[in-house]
Amino acid sequence: MTDTARTLPLLILISLLFISPAFAASSQLEQLLREADANNPSLQVAKEQIQVADSKIDQATALADPQLGVSFSSYPINQLRSDVTPMTGNEIRLSQMLPFPGKLDAKGRIAAEKSHWFEHAYQDARLQLRRQVKDAWYRFLFQRQAIDLTEHNLQLLDDFIKLTETRYEVGKGLQQNVLKAQLQRSKQMDILFNLQQQQTATLAELNSLAGRATDQPLEADSDLSPSTASFDLTALQQAAEGNRPLFASYRALIEQYKASRELAKLDYKPDFTPWVSYRWRDNGLADGGTDFISAGISFNLPVPNKRRQAAVAEADSSLRMAYQQRNQFKNKVDLTIHRALSQFEQDSRLAELYQGGIIPQAKQTFQATLSAYQVDKVDFLDLLDSVMSLYRYQIDYARTLSDQQRSQAEIEAAAGLEAAQLIPGKG
Repeated sequence: MTDTARTLPLLILISLLFISPAFAASSQLEQLLREADANNPSLQVAKEQIQVADSKIDQATALADPQLGVSFSSYPINQLRSDVTPMTGNEIRLSQMLPFPGKLDAKGRIAAEKSHWFEHAYQDARLQLRRQVKDAWYRFLFQRQAIDLTEHNLQLLDDFIKLTETRYEVGKGLQQNVLKAQLQRSKQMDILFNLQQQQTATLAELNSLAGRATDQPLEADSDLSPSTASFDLTALQQAAEGNRPLFASYRALIEQYKASRELAKLDYKPDFTPWVSYRWRDNGLADGGTDFISAGISFNLPVPNKRRQAAVAEADSSLRMAYQQRNQFKNKVDLTIHRALSQFEQDSRLAELYQGGIIPQAKQTFQATLSAYQVDKVDFLDLLDSVMSLYRYQIDYARTLSDQQRSQAEIEAAAGLEAAQLIPGKG
């Protein structure tokens, strides 16, 4: 068989390698996002926390239980009879403690703001879960594409090995070329095994996020493609405060501590306990055992003490802490957006460079080297180096596209750009 005939399968494989994939939107990704939103266990825990907090609002605003008392008063010790002395009688007493006006309202606002914290935190967790699913998805697409490229490259190396063996047999090649090609193939197999292991782990991660069995199979229905999105750093950072639900959580936390401070100051005011009683006596008494009714009111004496002073100081410190936590979160969000946007822009420039320059040039270099090798104008090692360079550039391009999409997902989550896609309310 001639060298030209031998290289024909190579050209066919090369054409397969150079086919541009048809980029399409992924319905599989959207399905994963919906399942994660409905089934992710961590998200369901956050959802139940809202119900727990809601249940505490009525508890916080309810009055204490009324008190019912029964007493048997002034029985003579020597006879223990109710008809001996006019002082003897039996009494039933009903009382109800009433907090100073404003206390129950403050307790209710504290409980309500806690519920608002969990509600908005739940919505924010949904956004962050979308980012996690997308991040794993784009890693999965890269691994799948890298596996395809590696398998194609292995087929190409197999043809190279056959070609070098044939040339060596007819005295036109060197044995070291055969060994070099076989060594390169072994390295490619090692890369393939690692990629397959990574893909298995990523698939398990995706299934876990979606609340599926970790070994459930998944067929990707899209390929990596360059993002056409455009972002402005200042606009993103300014919009984040209005879009991210967790900012609303911190506003609720601030209101909660304001209500706590108000309640701590109201603790200096007395609570009231009105009461009413009915006293009945024995009819055999000298005065006929006339019954009595009584009413009154009691209240605690909120003497200023260290406990009340400490409660006010705690509320003030908690409020200052809440403001600082919100500022800290704002700084963290701004930094996350800045870093993710910088990475996104770098990946975008690199993707353009690969797509418009490096890969086309690498293809041309490989094709020229292959043509020169067919007429014995270049060494086999030059041909092997050119095909491996092309392979590495294609892998790097796929990784860059994956990183670009992952950076975009992080930007969207950090700035809350997808908040409008979440179902409002408490899920």
